[in-house]
Amino acid sequence: MKLNEECLCASTPIIKASPAGGSVRGSDLNPSVLLTTGGYPLKLRPHTKVRRYSVKPERPKVIEEDRMRKSLFFISWALLCCCCCWTTQAEVFTSIGQMTDLIYTEKELVQSLREYIKAEESKLAAVKSWANKLDALTRVSTSDPEGYLAHPVNAYKLMKRLNTEWSELESLVLQNPSDGFISNMSVHRQYFPDEEDEMGAAKALMRLQDTYQLDSEAFSRGKLPGIHSNAILTVDDCFDMGKTAYNDADYYHAVLWMQQSLKQLDAGEEAVVSKADILDYLSYSVYQMGDLPRAIELTRRLVAIEPGHQRAGGNLRYFERLLFKQLNELNQAYQPSSEEPIQLGTYSRPRDHLPEREAYEALCRGEGLQMNEARRSRLFCRYQDGKRNPRLLLKPMKEEDEWDSPHIVRYLEILSHEEIEKIKELAKPRLARATVRDPKTGVLTTANYRVSKSAWLEGEDDPVIVRVNQRIEDITGLTVDTAELLQVANYGVGGQYEPHYDFSRKDEPDAFKRLGTGNRVATFLNYMSDVEAGGATVFPDFGAAIWPRKGTAVFWYNLFKSGEGDYRTRHAACPVLVGSKWVSNKWIHERGQEFRRPCGLTEVD
Repeated sequence: MKLNEECLCASTPIIKASPAGGSVRGSDLNPSVLLTTGGYPLKLRPHTKVRRYSVKPERPKVIEEDRMRKSLFFISWALLCCCCCWTTQAEVFTSIGQMTDLIYTEKELVQSLREYIKAEESKLAAVKSWANKLDALTRVSTSDPEGYLAHPVNAYKLMKRLNTEWSELESLVLQNPSDGFISNMSVHRQYFPDEEDEMGAAKALMRLQDTYQLDSEAFSRGKLPGIHSNAILTVDDCFDMGKTAYNDADYYHAVLWMQQSLKQLDAGEEAVVSKADILDYLSYSVYQMGDLPRAIELTRRLVAIEPGHQRAGGNLRYFERLLFKQLNELNQAYQPSSEEPIQLGTYSRPRDHLPEREAYEALCRGEGLQMNEARRSRLFCRYQDGKRNPRLLLKPMKEEDEWDSPHIVRYLEILSHEEIEKIKELAKPRLARATVRDPKTGVLTTANYRVSKSAWLEGEDDPVIVRVNQRIEDITGLTVDTAELLQVANYGVGGQYEPHYDFSRKDEPDAFKRLGTGNRVATFLNYMSDVEAGGATVFPDFGAAIWPRKGTAVFWYNLFKSGEGDYRTRHAACPVLVGSKWVSNKWIHERGQEFRRPCGLTEVD
């Protein structure tokens, strides 16, 4: 929507005068914006006369802090600066497995902080002891200075105190107990997440909110399906969530989170952010969602709280003129905004690039499954010996049908706990952001629709990989000599892989050209963890959902026997709602399967 210059809107990039005198990020500077209060730039039409606006200073909230509190604040500020100066690839949030290291890092830093506090308290106790002793001494000496100094011992001790002891006290005061803590912090900060990680984690929560149809209240209070915890979001947390969405022009989620922030603030929860700031963002986001009556009502509340607000008055007049213009064109009477609070479903979620979004997300919730009694009657379980493979004769694999057409099977007890732990141990140091192949260029790149980290393991890495590869060959009857390496993946916050094909389509003929092994004929997917909620593998085309079970694996063919792609196998890894999802997969290629899986008589055999 192109905004009228009369509407003083909140917009990115943010340029804000820091109350503490902080600097403005260079990346935030934009010649098309004018510095204003509240952290929002004011977009101006070319040739518009520009007034100078003064930035109203914040009212002081504290009067005095003791020395230790000031010192702690200085340390926090210094560390924040250090962390902000260090740059990293925003990849931390994409793997729960790697994020667990941060838990132990934080624990160590807390211990280091406590040691600093103890040292600071010891130092203050020593200084206080000096002060008490000298206070008593000076009361005596100043009552009769000449009489006091008439005693030679007192005269000597005065010389000694001023020459030696006060110097020692000065050295004590100048000691900085924070040096050890700062040094420890410097060692760990290279592993810290950055701003993009925080933004990625925030967007992951919104993705979970959409996929599993959870309102902001559920997240804020830790009330997720099947679990209730003390992990809550404060007013300021919700505000920051809304601001992340707002800065990304995602007004749908900005409304939901700003409304939740306002709700908790109205309930009496303490916060740093002001009600005026929340209403400022909320009213404009509601306007962007096309709800002028509610935008007017919210802006009136903002004006009532802060009559001199820089944008509110102008925005209110603009919203009112725009609404009455629309009403006149439609020949309708004014209707006040609904008194119902904004909640999930109040506004329609904008559509995106994924055509099967609704079907895919419904399957992730366990809805829209096409399993019925007739289909279930065609599903069986059996012992699989790999056509009398010697390694499976004495201990055949347990095989269960998950779907009839296309045929998808699950193997039970495919990996032992020890094998799983070893594979995770090998993979964890190598985990890197999972990539997808650009269909136009064929180049591997990261994508927002695949949020996980992966590593590739080969037989030379450990005997367990050799055993797993051999087991896959024995079970499927397909050679793995031309297969890709074993890929291990760990999904992060809201980790997912949106609907995709494993095989290359006709419009990307060079996808696997460099491998020289043909297309991906089949997929063997190992589940290496249970997932408390979410994380299903779903097939939107025929309405199937397969839930992770540790130690099991699922297998399906991506190609018909003719070599043509089976487009029904388009599948997705649903976002992980609660838990850590570990999988490993083997993509088996065409070459070498000529006599193991001969061609059929028709294109779809």
